[in-house]
This record gives sequence, C-alpha cells and structure tokens, in this order.
Amino acid sequence: MMGSGPSGQWHMEKRSTLKNDSFVKEYNPVSETGSLAIIVLGASGDLAKKKTFPALFHLYHQGFLNPDEVHIFGYARSKISDEELREKIRGYLVDERNASDKAEALSKFLKLIKYVSGPYDSEEGFKRLDEAISEHEISKKTSEGSSRRLFYLALPPSVYPPVSKMIKAWCTNKSDLGGWTRIVVEKPFGKDLESAEQLSSQIGALFDEPQIYRIDHYLGKELVQNMLVLRFANRLFLPLWNRDNIANVQIVFREDFGTEGRGGYFDEYGIIRDIIQNHLLQVLCLVAMEKPISLKPEHIRDEKVKVLQSVIPIKDEEVVLGQYEGYRDDPTVPNDSNTPTFATTILRIDNERWEGVPFILKAGKAMSSKKADIRIQFKDVPGDIFKCQNQGRNEFVIRLQPSEAMYMKLTVKQPGLEMQTVQSELDLSYKQRYQDVSIPEAYERLILDTIKGDQQHFVRRDELKAAWEIFTPLLHRIDKGEVKSIPYKQGSRGPAEADQLLKKAGYTQTHGYIWIPPTL
Repeated sequence: MMGSGPSGQWHMEKRSTLKNDSFVKEYNPVSETGSLAIIVLGASGDLAKKKTFPALFHLYHQGFLNPDEVHIFGYARSKISDEELREKIRGYLVDERNASDKAEALSKFLKLIKYVSGPYDSEEGFKRLDEAISEHEISKKTSEGSSRRLFYLALPPSVYPPVSKMIKAWCTNKSDLGGWTRIVVEKPFGKDLESAEQLSSQIGALFDEPQIYRIDHYLGKELVQNMLVLRFANRLFLPLWNRDNIANVQIVFREDFGTEGRGGYFDEYGIIRDIIQNHLLQVLCLVAMEKPISLKPEHIRDEKVKVLQSVIPIKDEEVVLGQYEGYRDDPTVPNDSNTPTFATTILRIDNERWEGVPFILKAGKAMSSKKADIRIQFKDVPGDIFKCQNQGRNEFVIRLQPSEAMYMKLTVKQPGLEMQTVQSELDLSYKQRYQDVSIPEAYERLILDTIKGDQQHFVRRDELKAAWEIFTPLLHRIDKGEVKSIPYKQGSRGPAEADQLLKKAGYTQTHGYIWIPPTL
C-alpha cells in the first residue's frame, strides 16, 4: 500500500509528472498488497549493470516502484559489500546531462539495494539470500508467504538449472498465502532444439509456466509493441495485409561494429542464434499473425505459435552467410571458424494469407550502418500509366531503432510545370511528433510486465520450441561446415550474394531515394 509519509508523498508527486496518468494507474503495481523483493542474480555482470539495474532505477524514478514496498537484492559470486555494488552500478544509472536532476532519486534508490555473495549451486548462499529477503519483508510488516519475489537471472543459461533448483528449494514464496515467486530468464535459451527443450524441462519441473518469463527485449521496444495497434486498429491496413498486395517483407538488423572483445562468446552462437532465431523471428510473428480474439496474453501467444508452426523448412539456396574480414584476428576466435557474423535467410509461411510471400530476415555485424527496421514492400501498380515503376515500389517502413519512426514510401508528382514523378513519404517520426514524451527502454517495460504478471511480451515454451524447430536443421548444417560463410569487408552491406538473393526473392530496391528523419 502507498504510505502517507514522505515516501508516499514523493510517489504521488512522481506520478503527477508523467504525461499519461491513466497509463500509470493501469500499470502501477503498488496496488497489490505485500512487499516486493526484486532479486538480480549475476548482479556484478555486464547485463545487470548495463540493463537490469538501469531499468529498475528508471521505473523507480518514474514512480512505478513504491519505495515503501520494494527492496532490491543483488546476488553473485563476487565478494563485495553493499556499497561496492552500489558504486559499480552508479555510473550506469544516470548520464552526465541529467545527473543533477536525478541525484536525490539516485541516492534513495541505491539505499534500496542489498548484496548477498555466494555460489550459484550453494545451499548456504541461497539460505543467506532468503534470510535477507525475509528481513526486508518483516520490516515492511508483511505476513509470511504473502510477499512478491521476482528473480531476474542475468546469468549464462548453463547455470539456469542449478540456480532454479536453489531458488525453488530455499527462496520461493507461498502462493497459497497470497504471495508469488516469478523468474525471468534471458536469451540465448539453448543452442538448438534439443538443448532448449532440456532447459525447458529442467526449469519446468521446478516452476509452473505462469511463473517463468523468457525475456526477449525486442518485444519491449516501442514500435514492436505498436505492431498490433497498427495492424488491427486501422481500417487502412486490413485489406492490404496479405499475399494479394504485399510482394515481400524484410526484417533487418544491422550493427556498424564487430564483436569487440566478445569474439569467444559470439563464436559459440553466431548471428542466427544471437539475433535472428529470437529477435527477428519474434518480430515476424507480430507482422504475420492473425487477429487474436482478445488482447489477453494467451490469445496473442496462441496466434504467434500458429505462425511459427506454418513456416516451411528453410532451403539452403535461400540462405547467405557471411563473416567480416578481421573477425578471426580476435585471439579468442578459432582460425578456421565458420561462425557467421552476417546472415540473410528467407522464411516462407504456408497459409492462406502469406503463401508465396518471402519473409527476408537479415542481420549482420560490422555493416555500413546501424539500424533495425521492418520493410513491407507492396506489389507494382497494375497498368503503370506514369511509367514510374523503375523508381521504386510503395513501402511501409517501421524503423525500430535508432530514430524511431514509421513512414510510407509513395510515388508523387514532383513540384513544377512538368508531369514528373518522384519517390517521397508520409512520415511519423517519434522525436518530432512526441517531443515531450520519453520512450521507455525495452527492459523497463518488460520488468514492469513481470511484476504485473502480464506474459504477453514473453516467449511461451511451445513458442520457443517452434522457433528452434525452424532453425535447428540449418544451424546443425552450419556447425558441420556444410553451409559456408562468405567473407565481406567491414563497413559494407555484407556479401554481394545477399543482394542477389533479395533480388531473386522479388525485392525491388529503390535507387536514388534516401529517407531523412525530419528535424525538430
């Protein structure tokens, strides 16, 4: 419950500063009874420092975490004090531009953090963790078993099973007394179908599916979350979103840097496991799914699973792999590594809506630019009386990052006395249209959803299985060296063979047109 003292007053003041108060009332978890303990396992690692703790601080600063109820615990093997952990993460929570504005909130937030050290397979360590959590719950006058415990596993998947066993044995809450225990697990969740299923079985034997939150941070991105609204709340798109009108769909992820010291880790997985099998495939589901019967999480996830189950096996001739020149110079990467740092693959969905439409998934490191977008390319206009088809097709583009935007590429008359056509756009750029709105980070939204118990933006076990079934045969062929990676130059578009594959799939590139985000 919200306190009547200074912290409760602070909480109300923070809520009043937000742009959309109805959003806060709906999403704010403080209406639940009982204290809230958020436990970050792997608290001294990069993921926790760079993503998990900053997301928690932003939720706290915006008023979504009530200081009268919440306490945050870090757990890791490092033998450090509470204060040392606070100092480790302090620099990641605010940037220099707004440090002074958030100084008071930062100080209060850091005081909520307590650290417990111990191995990930040690009863003693998790007993100490449970004692620390229980002390917090008692201090909040919470009756035994009625509090909420959220465990965030910012850890390698190899330690998920032992950590889950320890949580189950020593740190779970009693749901029959009104409390709950939930665990959040990060990707990569396995390396192929067999290992993913093994992990799912091990964790599933300890926790029920509603307690498990398999996080894919792409599902928390603002424009990914907008997909269902765009598709199903706008009459404009309903008759167009099918094989009769759409020529192809591209879902693209590019980074303009390489592995940068993570070569040894990356070489175990490669770009398909790291980006395509999870992030891009999740986006594909939202683009291709049928309308769910409601916005309930299970109804949405049911439709996503149907899409995955409709994907036909990937053909080797519809895959191009690449590896940027210099990747093997990393001393942690084997000299004969075939691990792809670039991949373009075509998925085909065998159902009434999408038969014959190629879905092109493309991801790469050390590319010419950094971006992630969805590109819906429409078919040519029949009877081209303006003779302008060579200029390019209509495209609906959703820019996920950076410079979030949606724009429709259209052919229009060029201003002047002559009848000349040119490519232009209808543009919704978020920085221009929503100048006073701060777009939340994906991890903020997803952590808040776990506290609410909303699994809409998390991956269900059968969904994970269906995703691995699509890519496992290809991944095994790559691992055996049967599908080779083609060298490409850093800072390029990737292998030329990838552009040839796109052309073969029917994608028409627009020449001479560049989208320029509008200035404020």
